[in-house]
Amino acid sequence: MNIRTLLFFLILIPVMFFGLLYGLLLNIIDPTGDRFQKVTAWWGRFSAKLFGISIDVIGNDNYNPEKHYLVISNHAGMADIPLILGIMNLNLRILAKEELGKIPLFGRVIKQAGFVMIKRGQNREALKSLFAAAEVLKSGRSVHIFPEGTRSATGELLPFKRGAFLVAQKGKAPVLPVTIIGSHLITPKKSLKINKGNIKVIIDKPIEPSQFSTVEELRDACSKVITANFNRYRSN
Repeated sequence: MNIRTLLFFLILIPVMFFGLLYGLLLNIIDPTGDRFQKVTAWWGRFSAKLFGISIDVIGNDNYNPEKHYLVISNHAGMADIPLILGIMNLNLRILAKEELGKIPLFGRVIKQAGFVMIKRGQNREALKSLFAAAEVLKSGRSVHIFPEGTRSATGELLPFKRGAFLVAQKGKAPVLPVTIIGSHLITPKKSLKINKGNIKVIIDKPIEPSQFSTVEELRDACSKVITANFNRYRSN
């Protein structure tokens, strides 16, 4: 643990608690979750400032905030979720592991707001979750998925799974490839330490699923873009 870990427990947890209570009210007023989404975006920006995390965003002009996308990114740290919520100027929902949906109050609020819980593995329940995410896209809202399925302990890219790209095809939405560099140093895996530092986020141009005949081709094209940006910007 360090001083930022204490800030997490002493400041961020209470802020989240009262934010979730506010979210319960917002979701009653607005069952679409659109108002609560603005709260999650604020929470993401607040978290970065609290922990001294600077974020360099490259490619903000590559997407239209008035449209919706399947946002995909690599996953290397716990900071990735608030980071994405805070910087993306989209009406965004996250595809999250089902364990988060079981947390009292927290799980209830985010599920009410349209966040989709998924059970890991290649099973029928996981497939249902992917179809639910596709329905969110069809409703005109953006969805974010980590196609690697888990966090990278070293920050290096892991193989992309096909499920995320099935969502794009079913939801008929363009894929927005996002590369995150440096987040594994902020919240190291299997550690309670929270470090300050700099994170780079590279937003590339949208990729249309209709240009590819198979889910695998779409997956490989998106992986190629994220890998290229990862290799280009990691040493800069």
